[in-house]
Parts: sequence; structure tokens; C-alpha cells
Amino acid sequence: MASILVVSGPSEGQYLPLGKRVSVIGRDEGCAMQVLDDRVSRKHVQIRFDDARNAYVAFDMKSANGLYINGRRIEGECDLVDNDEIQIGNSKITFMTSEFPDKLSAMNAYKQRGQKMRPTIEQR
Repeated sequence: MASILVVSGPSEGQYLPLGKRVSVIGRDEGCAMQVLDDRVSRKHVQIRFDDARNAYVAFDMKSANGLYINGRRIEGECDLVDNDEIQIGNSKITFMTSEFPDKLSAMNAYKQRGQKMRPTIEQR
């Protein structure tokens, strides 16, 4: 199963295993993941598993400040792939196709991925 991790912003470190249920992310305390960011709508984005496409899908819930995936504004819905960066307000969330036992394990995996993506030789 997949998961999401808040990697920057006021709620940094929040972790949510997604399963196959519908998960709503926003400022509202009733959301599956509450992100305490003034630029995040009460119900900002919905992430769900689409059986027909065998993929996780992010859907902008008519948020005031929009949904960005990998820097591109999303109108409607978008399939998610491993390591996609979801930005809502001033917060960045990473989508991972793996599920971890806790948020510390998820954060360590995220940091290790970041190290693998850094070039070993500096360009000058």
C-alpha cells in the first residue's frame, strides 16, 4: 500500500498510510490528515485508490490556493506515482508507493531517497 508524508511546512513529519480508502487532506480536524497551514483549505485535496486504473489519484476539492503536483497546477484529478511532490499551501507532501510502520521510518526512507537523487560529482 502507499503512504504520504508531510516533508515541509507547519505540519512537517505527519504521516498517513493510505490503504484503499478515500483520504481527505486539509485544515479541518475531521480530515484523515490535518495540515495546519493557513493557506490550506479546510478540505483541500482528496486521495483515493482507483481500482479501474490500478492507481492512486489526487483530486483538488475546489481549494482556494490550488493543488500542485511536481510544480504543475492540477485542475481536477491526477494519477500519482512514487515520489510525487504534492504542494498545498506552503506545505509539501511526498507520495510514496510504500507503507512504513511509523512516521520515523517514513521520514528516514524519504531522506535516503533524497541522498540517492543527489549527484555524486558537482557540475561546474
